[in-house]
Amino acid sequence: MKKIAFVFMKMPHGTSSGREGLDALLATSMITENIGIFFISDGVCQLLNKQNPNILFVRNYISTYKLLSLYDINSCYICKEDLEIRGFSTDSDFVLTATVIPASKIRCNMSNYDVILTF
Repeated sequence: MKKIAFVFMKMPHGTSSGREGLDALLATSMITENIGIFFISDGVCQLLNKQNPNILFVRNYISTYKLLSLYDINSCYICKEDLEIRGFSTDSDFVLTATVIPASKIRCNMSNYDVILTF
């Protein structure tokens, strides 16, 4: 079975991209266990806890990330430089336990996947 990487690059709630990516991720997890998740660029904000999307009149899907461990999805990475550029750190309050790694290692890890889907 092919290894599939899901890359989240956009802010949550501004578009439906993050929610659609998470839905696709959960659906894909039913057919393969070879999944990796990468949060880069503005996508690092997808995992921030205590978001208030009600202001934008959109559904709060962020807490759904907590379910990923139930789906045996454990390869989850956040780009260290992208966190720092946006004023966050490895100590920020995230809804999901993820490994924070430098951008060079993100690229190296992504090269191990057969399919890369970006959201």
